[in-house]
Amino acid sequence: MNLYPHRVYGQYMNAIQEAVDAVAAEHSAPADAAAPRHGYTGNKDAYLRRLKRIEGQVRGIARMVDEDKYCIDILTQVAAVTKALHAVSLGLVEEHIGHCVVGAASEPDPEARAEAIDAKVKEAADAIGRLLR
Repeated sequence: MNLYPHRVYGQYMNAIQEAVDAVAAEHSAPADAAAPRHGYTGNKDAYLRRLKRIEGQVRGIARMVDEDKYCIDILTQVAAVTKALHAVSLGLVEEHIGHCVVGAASEPDPEARAEAIDAKVKEAADAIGRLLR
């Protein structure tokens, strides 16, 4: 049951739910599956807990709007959610650099290594750029 007007908050709730569902789907994959191991895999449970907590905060904000709470109180909660999402994002960037970029540096062929490092660093830079927009 949605406690918020779909036109206003639906896009945010859907985006958060899709992200949580995607991570949960990866998390529930069988251990013997050939899914690629990502840098955050070792901390997946922590990321899932944080995302669930953020999802709860967003639902709380929707409830505050529904209950006509004071606008500054709502904005304070929006800032808290934004900060929490940034923390998740920065953790994922750190995991990408520590796992994917470092993994690319272990490529035995020097030419392929240079290309792999360039590609992984560009991915990280692009992701950081999207975070800063």
